[in-house]
Amino acid sequence: MEVIILLDYKKVKSKEILEHIPFFKGLSKEEKNTVFEGVEILKVKNGDVIFETGDSADRLYILVEGKIKIYKNLVDGREQILYIYSSGDFVGGLNLLKDDEYRYIGEVIEGGLVATLSKDKFDEVILNNPIVLRRILEKSYHRIRLAEGLIDRLFSGTADGKVASLLLDLADIFGEETKDGILLNFPISREEMASFAGTSRETITRKLHQFKDRGYLKVLGNKKILLVNIDKIEEIAGEY
Repeated sequence: MEVIILLDYKKVKSKEILEHIPFFKGLSKEEKNTVFEGVEILKVKNGDVIFETGDSADRLYILVEGKIKIYKNLVDGREQILYIYSSGDFVGGLNLLKDDEYRYIGEVIEGGLVATLSKDKFDEVILNNPIVLRRILEKSYHRIRLAEGLIDRLFSGTADGKVASLLLDLADIFGEETKDGILLNFPISREEMASFAGTSRETITRKLHQFKDRGYLKVLGNKKILLVNIDKIEEIAGEY
């Protein structure tokens, strides 16, 4: 992966970017100055692999702009998406707490900026700040619940329920409230949607057309969907 260190020569500009990252809220000015010494801001593009399975978790990754998918390669060669992260999300908090290695792959699906924090600054500041530490634990709990939902999709339920549950997850990640419904403007393919839903690409395509015919949603393009009846989609998701 070719990753460009951006703004390394403009520390003032780097600090301006970092000041707006939710992860660092709750740090004192002194703590921020210490943390920022261990931060690099990286410019990444689609397809860049940030880390791979087995890599040592020696840095925290914070998504400033863009999106990344977290996935595992299964023994049958298929890709199983576990999470999709967008601006403000971070990866590696629990791994750093446990001195662990990554057990999954992080790949950019929408180019942007990634801030990385060295483990020594993480240990020096973050571990001693209960506000930020609590934020890591709360986010980790939320991800566990998402993983539980993924397991349900993979091993139980109807095709309708799997696709409805997927649409709710995508709404949580990419959703934008509009007067006509919730707009999903997402950078993943139908095949990646299928991986995330625990079903096949053909099933995703068929069910989206069925949901459209029933008036639950509108397909506005290959990567744009408008959810016009979110209550019905929630009802279907709750049935599986």
